[in-house]
Amino acid sequence: MAVRNVHERRIAAPPELIGALLDGLASEDDPLWPVADWPGMRLEPGLAVGAAGGHGPVRYTVVAYEPGREVRFRFTGPSGFDGHHEFTVHPAGDGTTLLRHTLLLVPHGPARLTWPLFFRPLHDAVLEDALDRAERAGTGTVARPARWSPYVRLLRTAARKARRRPAEHGS
Repeated sequence: MAVRNVHERRIAAPPELIGALLDGLASEDDPLWPVADWPGMRLEPGLAVGAAGGHGPVRYTVVAYEPGREVRFRFTGPSGFDGHHEFTVHPAGDGTTLLRHTLLLVPHGPARLTWPLFFRPLHDAVLEDALDRAERAGTGTVARPARWSPYVRLLRTAARKARRRPAEHGS
């Protein structure tokens, strides 16, 4: 089962402005990734082809980068994630820009369950939060802010508790 997951937003701002947000991914003051509410995107040595990193348990390598226009990441984890995700910036006419995130994934093994039950709801929420940040940066406001579903709130609470739990040592 192949997964194609697309999130996009038309923003009343020029492509150069939205492209600059893309170029700030994984930086100390990342203007696009919603670091206040989600694990930050980290890339070593920074946003460039060949850089490796990820966010939370999701790992990837930058395989394509055209400043101000697109960045593509090939998944390296979690296990069973075969594919990539990318941000692209498209002029949409009348001084507006279409910012799109596309994920193409063929889940294998445990990912056939973890993608739909855990990763997809969280992925959808973080992407909508990122698009809200882009819209706010481009226009000063967000027309329809994203809202987390009760299920996303439950998953986030469970993940937070799991991270806080000390490792159990057997005898």
